[in-house]
Amino acid sequence: MQKNWMSLGLMSGTSGDGVDASIIKTNGIDQYEIIKDKYFEYNFDIFRDIHNLKDKIHKIDHLESYRSELNNLERKITIFHAEIIKKLNISDETLVGFHGQTIYHNYKEKISKQLGNGKLLNQLTNKKIVYDFRREDILNGGQGAPLTPIFHHLISLQNKFKLPVCFLNIGGISNITIVSSRDDLKKLISKDLGPGNCLIDTWIRKNSDKKFDQDGNYASRGSKNEIIFEQAQELYMNRNNKKKLSFDINDFDISFVRGLNIEDGAATLTDFTASIIGEELSLSLNHLEEKIQEVLLCGGGRKNKVLIKKIKENIPKNINLRSIDDYKINGDFIESQAFAFLAVRSVMHLPISFPNTTGCRQPSLGGVFIQD
Repeated sequence: MQKNWMSLGLMSGTSGDGVDASIIKTNGIDQYEIIKDKYFEYNFDIFRDIHNLKDKIHKIDHLESYRSELNNLERKITIFHAEIIKKLNISDETLVGFHGQTIYHNYKEKISKQLGNGKLLNQLTNKKIVYDFRREDILNGGQGAPLTPIFHHLISLQNKFKLPVCFLNIGGISNITIVSSRDDLKKLISKDLGPGNCLIDTWIRKNSDKKFDQDGNYASRGSKNEIIFEQAQELYMNRNNKKKLSFDINDFDISFVRGLNIEDGAATLTDFTASIIGEELSLSLNHLEEKIQEVLLCGGGRKNKVLIKKIKENIPKNINLRSIDDYKINGDFIESQAFAFLAVRSVMHLPISFPNTTGCRQPSLGGVFIQD
């Protein structure tokens, strides 16, 4: 008889603005039930420190150069997560899938660094912690990301979606998952497309007191700078990213829109982001034998009306972008639910990544389990 586990997933995305928390009940294979979803915003100090350090860290050596600052921030982030766990008042038997805050990701250097001390979190809460999800995949030849596809597969099963189906997640980075088989996880396909919200968020954060362009308001008031846009597109398309399945926000920068006002900069970056997502999405779907007509939108970027409108202008008319919320699934909490699910699979010694999702050599386990 299959065991049902209670699991809490804690996910802090590349936007670095807070923690999504999701409690689910699952057998770790083909069933799940959502018990609770809640968002906890980082205080200003943590938010500022995350982005200040991200702006400084551009290569692996910087992790050593800024080790003291990173250790201090890791402790603050871990304590913040401990407070969340206490507020949610979970049982001692509930697993905790602790993703932490990604500060640097570079698969070529075989590193994906998340700030979050699993041992300290265990000491502070006396709960069963699963953390460090990406290391095994990278050691197994993978790129360490994306890790959500196995949960996208579960969503497809539970909601009886017609297959094949494509999930387009627009977080800091945009990525897709293509689910084409109910039974064969080796047929899961996933990859990062390029920037999601990261360029727009950085521009808004550096030029206003806002954290992001809500509903695309700044972009809607601006005009795309055609010359800058075309130069940026040309530079991007000439980059050698063809074998990349995973990106870090440090792979992109906003220097090419320097000198524009905030509205025109937002409009140009939104158009640029949409053009990359549209082109990469179209290419990915064109290579499939069985055509996908519906693409389900997840992540915070699905709420940026201007970005979604521009993506639609960059894809064939027969591809229908549809918010996953239309299926009564909250697109804000899929990744936190996913890490609750991954924590259970980790403890069950079941694979969490696959050759066609991260590039690993064979289906890969993941996560370090700590209990008293």
